[in-house]
Amino acid sequence: MAQQVRRVYGASMSPDATAFAHLVDDGGYPRAVQRFLRGWRASSSRDVELPVEGPVNRVMHSADGHWLACEVAPEGGSRSQIWVVTTDPDDRDARRIDMWPAGTSDGTAELIGWDGVRVAAILTGDDGVGSSCLIDPADGTTVVLDRRSGGRLVDAWAGAALVRVGPRGYRDLIMLRGSTEIALLPYDPGSTTDVGIILDDHGPRRLRTGLEGDQYELYQPSSASGADSSEGYVRALIRSENGAEHARLLEVTTTADGVSYQVIAERPGYELDEFTVSDDLSTVAILWNLHGASELQILELADYTTYPPIPLPGMVASELSISAGGSMLAMTVESPSMPATVELVDPRTREWEPVDREPSLGPVSADPTLEKITARDGLTFTGWLFRPPEGVEPIGAMLFLHGGPEGQGRPGYNEFFPPLLEAGISVFLPNVRGSGGFGRSFMHADDREKRFAAIDDVGDAVNFLADNGHAHRDRIACCGWSYGGYLTQAALTFHPQLFAAGISICGMSDLNTWYRSTEPWIAAAAYPKYGHPVSDRDLLEQLSPLQRVDALTAPLLLVHGANDTNVPPDESQQMCEALRDLGRTVEYLSFADDGHEIDKRENRAVLVKAMREWLLTAFTARQTP
Repeated sequence: MAQQVRRVYGASMSPDATAFAHLVDDGGYPRAVQRFLRGWRASSSRDVELPVEGPVNRVMHSADGHWLACEVAPEGGSRSQIWVVTTDPDDRDARRIDMWPAGTSDGTAELIGWDGVRVAAILTGDDGVGSSCLIDPADGTTVVLDRRSGGRLVDAWAGAALVRVGPRGYRDLIMLRGSTEIALLPYDPGSTTDVGIILDDHGPRRLRTGLEGDQYELYQPSSASGADSSEGYVRALIRSENGAEHARLLEVTTTADGVSYQVIAERPGYELDEFTVSDDLSTVAILWNLHGASELQILELADYTTYPPIPLPGMVASELSISAGGSMLAMTVESPSMPATVELVDPRTREWEPVDREPSLGPVSADPTLEKITARDGLTFTGWLFRPPEGVEPIGAMLFLHGGPEGQGRPGYNEFFPPLLEAGISVFLPNVRGSGGFGRSFMHADDREKRFAAIDDVGDAVNFLADNGHAHRDRIACCGWSYGGYLTQAALTFHPQLFAAGISICGMSDLNTWYRSTEPWIAAAAYPKYGHPVSDRDLLEQLSPLQRVDALTAPLLLVHGANDTNVPPDESQQMCEALRDLGRTVEYLSFADDGHEIDKRENRAVLVKAMREWLLTAFTARQTP
């Protein structure tokens, strides 16, 4: 259990493919690192030094290769800042560029990307209104492209911008060109269109010189200042469920005469997870989601030729980043047997490039099996089952419920699982209704009053484990993070007879009090999923575990980061107090220097130990003498 965990993830390729930046999690908070692939610095690296304590959530190269932008969350809180440094490792100057009006408290700044030579970001204040901005990294000069509640900048280039609008599960992309707002797709309620990349405006984003490697010249957008660009056309690639059950890749073209679109990549029955495009518009890299596992495919944008999938070195891939000329693709790859690491592949030769680096490490487990469950109402859903190593006697099982609720339990790396498996505790990741990755109908199957059925799915997952001999019926626990923490508490109150113990990490205990205390933009986005805090107050009360606390009898461990403003700590504290008043077995584990994700490495080590001891104590109490 004391084995050090080291994760390497979140890479950003330099435009010329000579370097990449990434995140490292191996002690304290995750930090940004710049690593060199070519030239006299090859195989060397440097930490990106920032004068703020907290996890770095994202690092991105600028389009001209001169800057690195970092999103960092002070003390692990839910509000983040944007800092920039140059890519010169001898230049240690760092400056914060998200500026807030004098006399106002800082909101949260989200790093989106780069519009040529400026940082594309979203600044959201206490009023919950997001400002989609372009920020000059040199002096912080800010141009506001759009300002609206629930608005989220997705990409900006050549005077055009893609902005996501709408609440969770009902999102669309609009294109802004100067003062013109353009809807990209026909009206299709219940679909999600949420990711896009602007391709060009009369020319490619970069012009290649034809020299060896990814040599390029910076293409200066004709309307970089955001002036009206109504002449000509703008193309974009977008991920959308519009007109389909599963997300696919569309190309959209806006002209003075209107908008046209076509499907350029889809997999019947499976979801498009993410994609990226090289700046010279030659290469599109695509990740497909197959029940939670990943498949990598390359597409030539010129003629839409797709090639057979490139075998991945792990079960799950994410965070694609490609060089300007398409010669090198970086991604995060992980498996239960391989902690998250950055891998590089040449999309044309399909060869993975070895990188001289300190490897990722940590406790590992065998790959899980994909299982199928039939719910009590006939709906089928799947889950990933992790079993104890050969020779270890099984003593019980734990359900692990993902967040979201549109998240997905996937067969990636999780440092919390190996110590449990080695103790004989199986781990099951059920993707109950409402999970993402299985189509729009499944994702909406837990909206509002349908959430009762999602809670029942958790109970049906317990019955699956017991009926199929994966665990003794009296020794099954439930654990979850964020929404999964809420769902854990709900399952323990709606189906108390099924559980030997529970662990809720940063979960909501009462949906009505959560609406009053969470960030306003988080609350507004949740209305279609959970219900409205005014018109649906009674429904929210019926769905709230705190209102059913008398039914909760299993020992419950509540965990929270004190700096969490997504789900404030009061949600765990009030459940803890209510259970103590009833004389139930409950403990509250709080981390004073962390937030919603419990990012700090030392805190995670404490958490995994506490989880293991909590479950072993509960299962031992249930064993027959």
